[in-house]
Amino acid sequence: MLHLLLIQCPDERGLVYKVTGVLYGLGLNIVRNSEFVERDDHVFFMRTEFECAEAVVPAALLPELHAALPPSATISLGNLHRPKEVVLLVTKEHHCLSELLVRHAFGELNATIRAVISNHEVLRELTEKFNIPFHYLPHAGRSREAHEAEVLALLASYQPELVVLAKYMRILSPEFVAPYANRLINIHHSFLPAFVGASPYAQAYARGVKIIGATAHFVNEQLDQGPIIAQSVIPIDHTQSAHEMAQAGRDVEKIVLARALKLVLDEQVFVHRNKTIIFD
Repeated sequence: MLHLLLIQCPDERGLVYKVTGVLYGLGLNIVRNSEFVERDDHVFFMRTEFECAEAVVPAALLPELHAALPPSATISLGNLHRPKEVVLLVTKEHHCLSELLVRHAFGELNATIRAVISNHEVLRELTEKFNIPFHYLPHAGRSREAHEAEVLALLASYQPELVVLAKYMRILSPEFVAPYANRLINIHHSFLPAFVGASPYAQAYARGVKIIGATAHFVNEQLDQGPIIAQSVIPIDHTQSAHEMAQAGRDVEKIVLARALKLVLDEQVFVHRNKTIIFD
């Protein structure tokens, strides 16, 4: 059975040797290994896929790793075959939602989409075609605090490992974001850090840019400032209106979001300060 080992710790000499030595000593076979040192802060990252002949990883693995590595090391074990539980938040636009629902239906995401939550009814029919629960929680006439409390309560009932903002067009408060630190993924319709906030295609059109893009990132307390997971761009020219740019950008948005989600689901993303380390 294939298992996953993730390590983050202060850098020092011989870390790869120490980790691989522990695995070898326990009869575990390394299938794939990646490591990286963040030079500014001297932090070591390692992602290792390994095989175990038994159904259960030897109980000695974690104690031996902790004994071999610096005391502040963060070590986690995972099973690459276990789908993670995900809830999607949406508003009215269908392209990102439909991309994820189709990929989920055909087993292309290592995830179980438990539910879709929206502040509008528009996407109910699409969602229910895939036999996924749809929850309509309107925000009109309510304070942001009251609406967010209702959404958080519903999320808590599902206990998702990840929450995906698949074009959820609401600015979230720090209180909403805090319980889902590095577990809340957003797709922003620009190549961040350019054109933060609302109407980025209108901003791009006014600026006369020659490329437009999309950025998938973890959400933090600052608007569109969280650690970036994936980005892509396409060329545009002076003949295209802001509306035409937005139409073209939808294809980029859905692919970037799906790619970012896959990276996170497959445990290929480490977060350090406000950056990500991607083992692709």
